[in-house]
Order: sequence, then structure tokens, then C-alpha cells
Amino acid sequence: QVQLVESGGGLVLAGGSLRLSCAASGRAFSSYAMGWFRQAPGKEREFIAAIRDVGRRYSYYADSVKGRFTISRDNAKNTVLLQMNSLKTEDTAVYYCAAGGLGIALTTTANYAYWGQGTQVTVSS
Repeated sequence: QVQLVESGGGLVLAGGSLRLSCAASGRAFSSYAMGWFRQAPGKEREFIAAIRDVGRRYSYYADSVKGRFTISRDNAKNTVLLQMNSLKTEDTAVYYCAAGGLGIALTTTANYAYWGQGTQVTVSS
């Protein structure tokens, strides 16, 4: 069982930055793939970024955030971060942290077994 708690959301001007944090409780954090998703009003939840350690560390990004967002993890602290730079108004959404098995297809929402409660990110123009 893994419990996830996101923090770091807020209101920021377009072009600004935010860093989201996801704290995980439970054992064997390093054995999970960790992902970030977001959901805007009236839209489906979408994949943003994921990270997993399989021999070495792999990171994956949606095209919409590639080059602007960076995912990282600290297995010693059971934490995964999402650094968001050059934010745009279309980045406004509730952001969710998720955990799943190392072998899952990372971009698919249904493959993640554990979810946080979400944190609101609002980017104003």
C-alpha cells in the first residue's frame, strides 16, 4: 500500500515557475514507477511525466511539457518532484501524483494503482 500526498501548487503568472512535490509513504518506494498527471475542468486526466529506476533512471514527458518540466525523485526521501518552468495558462489544472509497477505503460492512467488527492495549479496571464 502506498499513500501519496502532493504539495506545491498555487497561483503563478504565465512564464513563472512552480515546483510540485509528492511525498510517498509505504515500503519499497524505489520499486514503483512514479507519474504526474493533470486534469483541467471538462477534460480527461492526461499524462505529464513519469520516472522509474530500471537498471538506470528513465524519465518520460508529454510533448506539451517537454523542455519546460522536469521530473525527479529521491528514493531516500520517498519523494518525487515536478519542476515546472515557463508556465502557460493552458497548464492550469489539478496535478496528481501516481505510483505504479515498474513494467507498466507509463502514459496510461488506468495502469497506476495509487493516486494522491491532487494539487491545484493556476497560471494567469
